[in-house]
Amino acid sequence: MNGRLPRLLSFFLEGITCLISIGSFRVWQRDFDVWKKRYMASLVGNLGEPILFLIAMGFGLGRMIAPMEGASYIEFIAPGLIGSAVMYGASFECTFGAYTRIVVQKTYDAIRVTPVSLEEITAGDILWGATKGLIAGIIFLIVMFAFGLVKSWGVLLIPALISILSISISSLAMFFTSKAPSYDFFAYYFTLVIAPMFLFSGIFFPIENFPEWIRVIAWFTPLTHFVDLSRSLILGGAGWPMAVDMIWLVLFALAISTLAVRGVRKRVMS
Repeated sequence: MNGRLPRLLSFFLEGITCLISIGSFRVWQRDFDVWKKRYMASLVGNLGEPILFLIAMGFGLGRMIAPMEGASYIEFIAPGLIGSAVMYGASFECTFGAYTRIVVQKTYDAIRVTPVSLEEITAGDILWGATKGLIAGIIFLIVMFAFGLVKSWGVLLIPALISILSISISSLAMFFTSKAPSYDFFAYYFTLVIAPMFLFSGIFFPIENFPEWIRVIAWFTPLTHFVDLSRSLILGGAGWPMAVDMIWLVLFALAISTLAVRGVRKRVMS
């Protein structure tokens, strides 16, 4: 037991150590410079779907649905849709974008001839994917302010929460990218991972309505915990159960970032 604990701590900290290095920041800076040339198209793509869902489900379907948990339907779904905006923003960047840089453009191979390590290159890409998720989430939060959907000062903690989810999702996407033989492989990721998280994380209705086996699977996904935290912070009613959601979200981010770094290293070095 004494030997396992240090190894477990080392595993959880491996990915985050790469994320905070100078080399990973330089890779992030490179990705940011490229993004600045086409940022408008990127923002529209990442934000269009969540905002359309907010309008269609909130103002359309929401007029026919009774209040949920003391809130109108649009107030109920809006905090969760922040997470979906983050999820799609981070996922696209660390799947199609990262795969292009690894396989097609050979950007990773080019950067490896510099003092920046492969682990730092991967971490830099994860950070950039997380930044894309953060941008999408913050803009969606501004939209919520415009619609008058924020009811609590707890919203001030939402940017930090978005950051943790962004790292989790971008790392998860990068892990799948490390296993992808082609672009077509990402159909599995978006259909079997992203779509179920979007539908079964409690964004549109409480997960208590689902069969137990779905609730168990949903509990292990990061978006479910984000939705619980976001809804509590924005609508009020925060309490001690939030601590479990936060701990799990942080542990997931640490673990999946390490797996992503190891996965890319194995792919590139093999």
